[in-house]
Amino acid sequence: MMQFRYRAVDGDGRIRRGTMDAANAADLELRLKRLALALISARPARALPGLLAGRIGRRELVSFCFHLEQTSRAGVPLIEGLVDLRDSVEHPRFRMVIAQLVEEIEGGRLFSQALALHPAVFNPLFVSLVRAGEASGQLVTVLANLAESLKWQDELAAQAKKVLSYPVFVAVVVVAVIAFLLSYLVPQLVEFMRSINQDLSFNTRLLIALSELLVGYGAWLLLLPPVLWAGVLLWARRNPALALRLDALKLAAPFVGGTLKKLSLARFADQFGLLYSAGLPILDALAICESVVGNRAIAAALARVRVQIGQGGGIAASFEREQLFPPLVLRMLKVGEQTGGLDTGMRNVAYFFHRDVREAIARIQGLIEPTMTVVLGLLLLWVMSAVLGPIFDTIGRLR
Repeated sequence: MMQFRYRAVDGDGRIRRGTMDAANAADLELRLKRLALALISARPARALPGLLAGRIGRRELVSFCFHLEQTSRAGVPLIEGLVDLRDSVEHPRFRMVIAQLVEEIEGGRLFSQALALHPAVFNPLFVSLVRAGEASGQLVTVLANLAESLKWQDELAAQAKKVLSYPVFVAVVVVAVIAFLLSYLVPQLVEFMRSINQDLSFNTRLLIALSELLVGYGAWLLLLPPVLWAGVLLWARRNPALALRLDALKLAAPFVGGTLKKLSLARFADQFGLLYSAGLPILDALAICESVVGNRAIAAALARVRVQIGQGGGIAASFEREQLFPPLVLRMLKVGEQTGGLDTGMRNVAYFFHRDVREAIARIQGLIEPTMTVVLGLLLLWVMSAVLGPIFDTIGRLR
């Protein structure tokens, strides 16, 4: 549904103004008529821009797929399932998108064609799977598979956020404590040392130098990292070679590179298995995976694999030439190519990598917490020893 701002007149001739959700202007007029109001004029309410409107996330798409799968399985026509969903969904932007889907389908478009008009919500993988489901008569199965895949991706994203949240929190605490000590406590220590002409140790001199640097250039030091990072990201958007290099570096990063690689490969295997099982040709499935795999280095490798297969190369042999895909992927591809169970093999790859990623995230999380605690303790110990050392020396001499 869309939200309209309207002017209407009641039975006493008084002008009433307000907002109301309706599918279109005619629907709005009918709704107002039930309230004993006669419509004078109406216009669509201005949509909230960007982030204010609310991003449509995976959980909304999971509910979308699950609802349509259940209603279709029960024999409810697709258009009626969409209308029910439109009237019940709470997300304002998604409600408007579903209302537009209803209007497009009522206007004669296929479901997949209506979805393709909203690329910011439904990616090429989603649209292609629905199109294949329509062609094969297996739309219910496709929707169920999409819901499971989206739930898996949402679970993986939640686990990754959980891993990052604790070290980020600890890092913020460490930086805040050290910034307070360097900007407030250490300058007072400097004045105290100057008053007693105390010889300072190397640690204390280093701490004072850092304090002076922070006091003199703190604002620049605070702004420089995000500005540099934003500059790199903007440059990468305009420079595909740099973006490709950055994504390749992510896969080679120490400690987390292997997990990130497995995460991207698990996403590829899951999506490729979905597309292939829905009846899409291998080359089309690979082309779609390139745009949704989430890593440019892997996408570039898939593009080269697609070219080699298009020129007559074997599937497993083409993947093996790239030297980017681990033995598990190559083995499953080879078995699937020989037995005709390529979709099953790739779904098995997704399962194994999913399990490995969950275990790796649990290990990283278990390692990060004590490591960050030790680092925080050592930093505070160094700062306090550099601050209190000269004071204790002075007290000892006074005795």
